[in-house]
Amino acid sequence: MQFHGQNFIGSSLSARGSKLIHAYNPREGKQLEAAFHEATSDEVDAALTLAEQAFQKLREINAQQTATFLETAATEIEALGDDLIDQAVTESGLTKDRLTGERGRTANQLRLFASLVREGSYVDARIDTALPDRKPLPRPDLRRMLIPIGPVVVFGASNFPLAFSVAGGDTASAFAAKNPVIVKAHPAHPGTSELVASAILRAVNKTGLPDGTFSMLHAADPEVSLSLVKHRAARAVGFTGSERAGRAIFNAAAQRPDPIPAYVEMGSINPVFLLPGALESSPDTIAQGLFASMNMGVGQFCTSPGVVIGKASRSFQEFGKKLTALIENGTPGTMLHSSILKGYVENIEQRSRVEGVATVRSSQKLDPAKTEATPVLFETDAGAWLRNRQLATEIFGPSAVLVRSHSKEELLRVATELHGTLTATIFGTPADLEENRELIAILEEKAGRLIFNGYPTGVEVSPAMHHGGPYPATADPKFTSVGTAAIVRFLRPVCFQNFPEKSLPAELQNANTRGIWRLVNGELTKAAIAS
Repeated sequence: MQFHGQNFIGSSLSARGSKLIHAYNPREGKQLEAAFHEATSDEVDAALTLAEQAFQKLREINAQQTATFLETAATEIEALGDDLIDQAVTESGLTKDRLTGERGRTANQLRLFASLVREGSYVDARIDTALPDRKPLPRPDLRRMLIPIGPVVVFGASNFPLAFSVAGGDTASAFAAKNPVIVKAHPAHPGTSELVASAILRAVNKTGLPDGTFSMLHAADPEVSLSLVKHRAARAVGFTGSERAGRAIFNAAAQRPDPIPAYVEMGSINPVFLLPGALESSPDTIAQGLFASMNMGVGQFCTSPGVVIGKASRSFQEFGKKLTALIENGTPGTMLHSSILKGYVENIEQRSRVEGVATVRSSQKLDPAKTEATPVLFETDAGAWLRNRQLATEIFGPSAVLVRSHSKEELLRVATELHGTLTATIFGTPADLEENRELIAILEEKAGRLIFNGYPTGVEVSPAMHHGGPYPATADPKFTSVGTAAIVRFLRPVCFQNFPEKSLPAELQNANTRGIWRLVNGELTKAAIAS
């Protein structure tokens, strides 16, 4: 497949930089031929300046045009067919089936946001009509709603070349909020990114949106990434990746002369608590499910379980034996790229040297010509885990720590010492839950999603989903990067006081021509306001 390897500055192509980026085929262990030009500072400025100009037009378009654009983008991505899937397979090492499913998720979330925009209530309209006779002071007419925030910088994620990348959830939610988007393509899959960017630009042109609604830049240099965050026109940032990179982006956003929000998703250990009732009834089933969850995508999911905690007992011992056997027979899997594998191997070796920790490895041999990893299980007790805080940090890849507690109090202490996380899982019976309300209360403070008798991998894209959590899972636990609530990140509230009816946005006018839900004088209603 031929690629031009240039940066997209709106509808224009640009290749001013001399530094080239090459993708890597992790399954074959070789660099790919296609070259992609790293963006220069002039190209960064051009993309954001164009986005700033486009925003003034984009914020005025109607809901129907916005929704049609999102749906057209989904259709254009699907129309790329096998070319897109084949390129993503080549650059990521992920399977065709996995990426076909991920393409479906990408298109579906674009269409989900289109439905949200058409319905319109996401603007959270709140109206308090004037009370001129109120004593001791009259109340003015107050009308509040959410409006677009401005140009959004989105960083593509390495582990989801489609669903968390160029047209992923950050991009979809920012577009739905009527903001222009500038994507920094992940250097691990530049060809995949070029294909998706071309599809989005076709959708921009077909639906008549302004030039600058979308741009995409290539970069491997962290300074280029930070320059996007620091640019005066950027109004918000969306990022999914490592804690090191996420923290650098967050700091850059906060240290600007005019700080902007940076919604960064970083590390997550996703603890799993095994309560006695569940272990006594099905230790083998739980072990098999957890093994599958920690190895899904070679452990390269942000919700992969990283620590498993239970009270020492015969059933916990049986569970441990089953999980150990599964680990010892675990087969190699291809990781996304060599730097992720390098980090995985280094972290595994470091953790293996921790006093009081036993290491269980797969007995399967690795192919030195491939970017392969095998699962690893660490076993310890709660005392050693509490003494060695590095055991509470994420290792990105197919590994977990099995922790034995010797009392309920020790188990609760482990829970209390956990860092913020995206998910926390409890396996148990209803009676177990009643007896462990304190554990649930602790986990509510630690995680963004609590799971009962299920596995953390697999994130439903729906209105009720929350994919976020306390630091270091994310920089701000109030927000989600998955589901329709993700749109709130790229909106801001404005209150209009005593404005004439004709000068108000349609969503705040008395007639309610959009037919949206509004909070009028404390009552949620779709009814018009009597003049």
